[in-house]
Amino acid sequence: MTSETIDLLARDFWDWRDATAFRSADDIPRIAHDPLWLPRFSLESVQERRAALGGFVDRWRAIDPADEPVAAQVDYRLIGSAIARAHWELDVIQPWQRDAVFAASQILGPYFDLLLPPAPFSPERQAGLVNALLAVPAQVEVAVANLTAGGAAELAAVAADTLRSIDTDLRASVDALATHVTPDAAARLSAAVGPAASALVSLADWLDENGPGMPALTPVGREGFEWYLRHVALIAQSPAQLVAAAEQEYTRAVAWELAARTRPAPAAVPAATSDAQHAAEARDELAVREFYESRGILSQEGHGHYLTAEVPAYLRGLTWLGVPVDHTDVNRLGEDGTSYMPAPDGELGYFYAANALDPRLGIIHEGTHFQQLVRAWAHERPVRRHYYDSAANEGIAHYNEELMMQAGLFDGDPHSLTIIHNFLRLRALRVVVDVNLAVGEYTFAEGVDQFVRRVPMDAATATDETAMYLGGPGLAMAYLTGKLQLVRLLADASERPGFELRGFHDWVWKNGNLPFSLQRWELLGDDSEIRAIDAAGDWELLGR
Repeated sequence: MTSETIDLLARDFWDWRDATAFRSADDIPRIAHDPLWLPRFSLESVQERRAALGGFVDRWRAIDPADEPVAAQVDYRLIGSAIARAHWELDVIQPWQRDAVFAASQILGPYFDLLLPPAPFSPERQAGLVNALLAVPAQVEVAVANLTAGGAAELAAVAADTLRSIDTDLRASVDALATHVTPDAAARLSAAVGPAASALVSLADWLDENGPGMPALTPVGREGFEWYLRHVALIAQSPAQLVAAAEQEYTRAVAWELAARTRPAPAAVPAATSDAQHAAEARDELAVREFYESRGILSQEGHGHYLTAEVPAYLRGLTWLGVPVDHTDVNRLGEDGTSYMPAPDGELGYFYAANALDPRLGIIHEGTHFQQLVRAWAHERPVRRHYYDSAANEGIAHYNEELMMQAGLFDGDPHSLTIIHNFLRLRALRVVVDVNLAVGEYTFAEGVDQFVRRVPMDAATATDETAMYLGGPGLAMAYLTGKLQLVRLLADASERPGFELRGFHDWVWKNGNLPFSLQRWELLGDDSEIRAIDAAGDWELLGR
């Protein structure tokens, strides 16, 4: 009966969460919504969520899963993690009130998300695009009210700068859509874009005027961040331990990047055209799949392909609203994923420049997200189909980067090997910046400087990254922290009788939405990390 109670709680919670969660700019937590869905982020809607969340907390606390099979106990812990995340967003980091970048994402993000699946545009999607633009002026009013009460100066400045060309960019998007939608939808979009663009320009002007007078963002602090680690991410290590591990990994990455640069290599030449880049990516994607299979690393049968395409004209200028990739979703299993890339002949940011040199560098990360998500979305236990925390998802993708390098995928390609070492360097530094921002050791400017100086990275990408991590603590640390947990899980699993690498990876990818402490418990019967988390104190809501 307890297992059934857990399943019922999971179903009820996720029905509520899918309908009420804020819109995410990140690709992993993205939720498949009805095309007419719009995020609600007013104070009144937050108060409604708080009341509903209290009911889920009570139901979760009333369950004692101790006598249930480990799989059911893991599912119970997952629901606790999801409840904790909802509380973290509503009451602790409060992006709905503090973060102007987040506000812009809630306002225009639904329009952007509807543009991500490749054409053709269904009638429902066309109606959703019109609805999203019509809602912009009212959503701007909500954002101004929230930010007046609690906006943070650093994020207001980033948002104002991001919106600087929004009038031109949004109108260009609507113009480019005209050939992809019906004449009626094109006319309705054309009528809606003027008021929407004007409202967003007014928001940027308001931020320019009022942002400098806003207080600096108060970090969650050491106690708050430790609460996140214990109850959302289900990670037993302390912030100091995470930073120490990251600094060690950083020095390792720097050393081996220097060694990789000594290999003789011809001049690196990016793809000449978008068509050439995407054709190469399609060939490379097949080759990477064959590499997985031939080396006995990861099963490939039964899943769609991860492909790339040039950023469509209707998306250009709006990619700041989210990761421009369509991983498909739980309702579109079997379809191919699509990641959008700028033309390789222009000025490219950090990751796009790497992909233009060697498309496999994107395949082994974003392509891994696609493969992991589609496996999880088909999980026989529905509670495991949902996003919980990025350490597992990003940890798998980051682990896969080094896995492919160590397995020999890039042998004979010294430029790509060097770039992967630099990726490792970046992921390690993200932990240092993320944790130190969260506990109050770094300012926003110091976080940007760390990326620019120690990766090194262009200032624009560094600013975008730091703004995301300042407003959402815990995301940047996920890559390396999750990878290290997975490496340890692999080492311990390899000592068990009957271990097989392909089977291990198939299980981890399928269960890749589960924090690794829970994967360790179910796969190895080792609940030591969960017991350490429990020993740190009872599950209590912060800020209530």
